[in-house]
Amino acid sequence: MNNKKINKVLIANRGEIALRIIRACKELEIKSVVIFSEVDVEGIWVRKADECYPIMGDPLQAYLNYDRIIALALKANCDAIHPGYGFLSESAEFAEACGKNGIIFIGPKPEHIALFGDKMASKVAMKQIGVPVLEGTDEPVLDKKEGAKIAAEIGFPVIIKAAFGGGGRGMRIVMNAKSFNDMFDSAQNESIKYFGRSEVFIEKYVQNPRHIEVQIIADKYGNVVHLGDRDCSIQRRHQKVIEIAPSPRLNEAVRKELYRTSTKAMFKLGYESVGTVEFLVDEQDNIYFIEMNTRVQVEHPVTEVISGIDLIQRMIEIAEGDKLRFLQEDIKFRGYAIEFRINSEDPQKNFMPSAGTITSYITPGGPGVRIDSSAYAGYKIPPNYDSMIGKLIVSALDWEGAVKKARRALDEFYIEGVVSNIPLHREIVRDKDFIAGNFTTSYLEKKMDLFNLKAVDAQAEEEKKVGYIAKLIASIKEHKINVRS
Repeated sequence: MNNKKINKVLIANRGEIALRIIRACKELEIKSVVIFSEVDVEGIWVRKADECYPIMGDPLQAYLNYDRIIALALKANCDAIHPGYGFLSESAEFAEACGKNGIIFIGPKPEHIALFGDKMASKVAMKQIGVPVLEGTDEPVLDKKEGAKIAAEIGFPVIIKAAFGGGGRGMRIVMNAKSFNDMFDSAQNESIKYFGRSEVFIEKYVQNPRHIEVQIIADKYGNVVHLGDRDCSIQRRHQKVIEIAPSPRLNEAVRKELYRTSTKAMFKLGYESVGTVEFLVDEQDNIYFIEMNTRVQVEHPVTEVISGIDLIQRMIEIAEGDKLRFLQEDIKFRGYAIEFRINSEDPQKNFMPSAGTITSYITPGGPGVRIDSSAYAGYKIPPNYDSMIGKLIVSALDWEGAVKKARRALDEFYIEGVVSNIPLHREIVRDKDFIAGNFTTSYLEKKMDLFNLKAVDAQAEEEKKVGYIAKLIASIKEHKINVRS
């Protein structure tokens, strides 16, 4: 095994994750290089990196053209590439191309990315090593009639999933035979749109489960540990909205089994780098493997907060060939952490994206509050990418304290110029079921009509006042006006 010190990293991503990787590199005394599309010229990560290179043309393709990205990495004398999440982070071809060009890919081996990128193959592989999976197809389904027959044999409800996808795309729940054909077409069309593949698979749908994932980290020497669990049950259309570490109402025996199953499976498969093993836990506490994410997750900060371990730095060190610097018994978890995805979207208009310029941006602070964001007042959110502005992470020694801190922090968070989902988060943290830790994947579906988002209009007016005050302060500073209280 070749160990090689990394001196310079090209970050093949944008936004808050690019900034997050830059910060990790600075602490490791590694130089950072970023690429940017023509709509990302004003991105703060572009200013913070040691070097930056533009990739003109289609804004989305700028972060997907891996031949161009590798060429830039070679030109800039980079030892390694970190893909972040999304874009090329789960492209086995990209990881393999990096290796062929003598560049370290900071992530898993290409064969593991390929295995877990194929949802059916990964399901079969996990089943073979004793991991419980949901009843369903082991081969891709392309024919609608064949799919309908399989669904009837499994028994409704079933779920149709893109075989080569992730992130909740290409997924449709089918409650009965009558709606199967329409749902099959819809899942296939979305799969083609986002992944360029029409293959889907069908499996039994578990109603009202909890979505629990286990963060693992493994080196090249067979050492595998877990960094606890995260509850990602609060989601909309299979897209995560809030993530919590650890799950506040998970049976301890089930928790230990999830840890044992995840670490044992990754050891048997020879996995290395960070990764997330995702499960459904049904109402009877049965667990079912659903997928493995071979990259750093959007929600990785909550794990960092409760474990004290910097996941991005550990990724880089493992890619250099380092052994894990801790054993499982060395990892001590502390309290609870909650992450709120702050998106530029309107919950009152079916979560319609709200691109535009942020005119005022005031973030919360204080003990137990972390902001992972690349936004700032004056930053223009482009319509070309997802709508996430940033992430608010709060933590406390107990669940009650974490919820109270979340309420306080969300009330301090002010964004003007674009519509955000902060009002929705403010409603959630005041909901009795959330406070009690009672939520499943159907939580938002059941609660949305109960949340009175229009009641936050008064809060919006207050935000406008804060924006006015911020502008007044800026004016005072500019003109050096002396003000006495």
